Amino acid sequence: MKKLLIALAAVMISAASFGQGTVFFSNRIPGVVEAPVTIGSADGAGAGDQYTAGLWVVGAGGALTPIPASFTPFRTVAAGGSPLLAKYIVPVSEVAVPGVPKGGTATLRMRAWLTTAGSFDAATAIQRGESADFTVAGLGGDVTAPPNPTGLQGFIIPVPEPTTLALGALGAAALLLRRRK
Repeated sequence: MKKLLIALAAVMISAASFGQGTVFFSNRIPGVVEAPVTIGSADGAGAGDQYTAGLWVVGAGGALTPIPASFTPFRTVAAGGSPLLAKYIVPVSEVAVPGVPKGGTATLRMRAWLTTAGSFDAATAIQRGESADFTVAGLGGDVTAPPNPTGLQGFIIPVPEPTTLALGALGAAALLLRRRK
């Protein structure tokens, strides 16, 4: 019985040492993180509740692994509310970072996409955007609070130029005319 208890204690200690590190996911923490996501330009409108954001772990060779538990919408703007809020996500208090132990360091990337597209990969280039990679050290765990994403920087979700849309429409019209002949 004593051997069984010792073995069980050893398994529990080793399992606890492999716990995941955690990070607090928010792109706005006054005085700490200010990383707005805008549409079209730096002073453009916020992404708003039509968009979703999430974190990806940047691995060896730039491989990206999504963290689905981090996926969250942007804030909505209630009538009479500040449109600035639409540039910021609904915070996720504690996101486990797969493959990174408590107290470890992780390189992360924030991505945002049009929610109706279904995913970042399914969204077109004009329906999605992403931050530069940022590093978070001292990931939280059972006792320690998750750190803030202090290296996160804001980014812009591009919109096509009107001339690009006009050229696309002309090309489609030319194809239709050619097909009729």
